[in-house]
Amino acid sequence: FRNTMSMSQPLEQKRTKKRSSHLFFLTVYNDDVNTFDHVIESLVEICGHELTQATQCTYIIHYKGSCAVKEGTFENLSPLQKQLLSKGLSAGLST
Repeated sequence: FRNTMSMSQPLEQKRTKKRSSHLFFLTVYNDDVNTFDHVIESLVEICGHELTQATQCTYIIHYKGSCAVKEGTFENLSPLQKQLLSKGLSAGLST
């Protein structure tokens, strides 16, 4: 095992590097506000899901309370989370 980060790197750079190398999950949570159609359309538009995948995720969100709809780096998922939030969906990032 070899440490690839030098001791001279600022702490913030180390945190950013660590954050970007970890796998994150973009999770959408159930609510009593949004319609099935709105959630499906949002997943297709923002996450690039096919209609079938978006529909399946929406049913999981409804019946289980949440669904990890996408995985990737923090840098890739953070803008998607913001877009989902702007559409009125409840979405979060986790590791």
